Amino acid sequence: MSPLTFTAPILAVAIGDPAGIGPELAAKAVMDPEIRAAARLIIVGDARVLQQGAAQAGVTLDVEVRQPGQDLTPGNRPVLLDLGHLDPEAITLGKAQRAGGAFALRNLREAIQLAASGEADAVCFTPFNKAAMRMEHPPYDDEIGYTAEVLGLADVPAKEFNILDGLWNARITSHVPLSAVASLITYDAVLEGLRLTDRSLKDSGFPTPRIAVAGLNPHAGDGGNFGHEDDAIIAPAVEAAKREGIVADGPFPPDTVFVRATKGAFDAVLTMYHDQGQIAMKLIGFDRGVTLLGGFPFPICTPAHGSAYDIAGQGIAGTGATRAALLLAARMGAQRRAGAAAA
Repeated sequence: MSPLTFTAPILAVAIGDPAGIGPELAAKAVMDPEIRAAARLIIVGDARVLQQGAAQAGVTLDVEVRQPGQDLTPGNRPVLLDLGHLDPEAITLGKAQRAGGAFALRNLREAIQLAASGEADAVCFTPFNKAAMRMEHPPYDDEIGYTAEVLGLADVPAKEFNILDGLWNARITSHVPLSAVASLITYDAVLEGLRLTDRSLKDSGFPTPRIAVAGLNPHAGDGGNFGHEDDAIIAPAVEAAKREGIVADGPFPPDTVFVRATKGAFDAVLTMYHDQGQIAMKLIGFDRGVTLLGGFPFPICTPAHGSAYDIAGQGIAGTGATRAALLLAARMGAQRRAGAAAA
């Protein structure tokens, strides 16, 4: 493994729910040669929890342990920011509990603050459990809302992207009831969704992203027979995006657009609601998918799967999605660092 240079991106990696597979995935990531060759790492958590994860995963850690207030700039070895805030003996594996939620929230907050202060170029985290996090912080909805809260943003500028084998899925609405979706599909929302998708893809290395837009209704409305949103709202927004130079097309019938995308016709599919894209992406490859929070001043990446309580502590968790998340964050962090240097 070649030595890292001072220009290599720095990733702040928050350890996720300690009752799940988050600690063992973090330990494996710390020792992954490809990840260590792509970025300098600051692991955020508790040394005891990471060590337990390493024991579960069967890996030997090689990190520099530092305390809050010390210089966290990594050299050729990853740095562990040891917050000392959780004894793993206090955690029951495979169960959502308030102590686990508090641990994960603190780690995420510290990682976000590292990126906000310029000490890291991107943020990653191993899987959280939202139920545990709500036990500690009842207003918690999702990572986008929490990141905006930590950054003090009144308006949430970000959207969630799911990425698998080079194919991106963006969406206009996310964690809302299905009954509310149609009222949230507006011309401005679709156009801004296309702008953010185009910008995020370019930030990850796509020079000219090709974006397919899914319709809202069956058969994209079938000329108004099954609803008017596709013709009256979505199509005009797509045309406006084209006039801005965005390579977009649609709306396409939602039940076939991913077939075309997986055959290479598009780099991304912009869907109208959560499960319209999530079901397709997870069927394509549940264990390899990455979630990106795009639109904040820095990228935030995580594996698309959950905390897997059923296999916690067994050392058998697959690392494919975690590796993909950190390597995507490294690419985007490098782009961000290069852009800042050129400015």
